[in-house]
Amino acid sequence: MLAIPAQAQTHAYVANTGSGSISAIDTTSNTVVATVGVGGSSIGLAITPDGTRVYVANANDNTVSVIDATSNTVVATVGVGALPFGVAITPDGTRAYVTNGNDDTVSVIDTASNTVVATVVLGPDYQTSPYGVAITPNGTRAYLTNPGLGSVSVIDTGSNTVVATVGVGNDPQGVAITPGVGPPTSRDQCKKGGWKTFTVPRKFTNQGDYVSFVNTRK
Repeated sequence: MLAIPAQAQTHAYVANTGSGSISAIDTTSNTVVATVGVGGSSIGLAITPDGTRVYVANANDNTVSVIDATSNTVVATVGVGALPFGVAITPDGTRAYVTNGNDDTVSVIDTASNTVVATVVLGPDYQTSPYGVAITPNGTRAYLTNPGLGSVSVIDTGSNTVVATVGVGNDPQGVAITPGVGPPTSRDQCKKGGWKTFTVPRKFTNQGDYVSFVNTRK
């Protein structure tokens, strides 16, 4: 069963670019309960599926700060490419993809060791300026916007290579992907004929797993 800490379930994290900090907002009271200092010009951020870590791109420092969501402290700082903007984490929580706007690359961080395990080059001549990034629900593809070229790059997360480039409008920045099939919400949905396979955070192959993963936790 995927365990999500109570802290992670009730907090919103906000990147404060001008002050190089992260605000943690209690979503019950809508008050700031913690302010975490990170690198210069924090921009993009993403939270691991289990809710334990927040990954923050620090554009001016060329780093990613890793915040422990329980203590709201920085537990690691990872050097990445030049001018990191966007961050997205794979559904299984094992990799963080970071767009580096000034060197046309994407840094792939292993979240277990907090080290860069791959660098994906998006294009020549430093023209892509990658910004936004999103990952498909099955974790097999990362989609990145390239404002400099008016395109979207598609990365195969298995090989960490660019497998497609899609021309879009002028100066694309944000990107989002429609949700995939999620976990069942009742025992009835686990019966034969329903919820054959899904990936949150891994592929399940038997009905027992389905039942244990329902939102009621029963």
